[in-house]
Amino acid sequence: MDQLDEFDINIIKELEKDGRMAYSAIATNLKISNTMVHQRINKLTEQGILKGIKPVIDEKKVGYDWGSFTGLTLNKDQDSGRIIEELKKIPEITECYFITGSFTLYIKIIAKNHEHMRKILYEKIDNIPGIAKTDSIMELGCAFKRNVSL
Repeated sequence: MDQLDEFDINIIKELEKDGRMAYSAIATNLKISNTMVHQRINKLTEQGILKGIKPVIDEKKVGYDWGSFTGLTLNKDQDSGRIIEELKKIPEITECYFITGSFTLYIKIIAKNHEHMRKILYEKIDNIPGIAKTDSIMELGCAFKRNVSL
């Protein structure tokens, strides 16, 4: 947070409203130059603070009605790198986290229906060598999702 100043924070807040907003519109809204907006966004991107501007897809509206949060128990935690690379090949896995506790990894899976979810779990994930066990909690809908407040 020390590396962000008021201009950076305000530019990010403008982008959160609409990631497609023109730099000139951001400049006008913040009463700064278009060049400054462009330079700041480039700097934030180079620093890895902004990781890109991507569309947010409503999974349910494109036919993915099922979601799960699934904990993965590995045979050996040191195999996590290889296993993560295999998980990346499964497009229905949208998130993957290192966690503490009973599991090594925690993933978010989206599926079209219960049969699709079963195939992802039993035919794709369970076939990855080194995964000892999965434990899933079904998602019933997202109450909210947001970025951290700056």
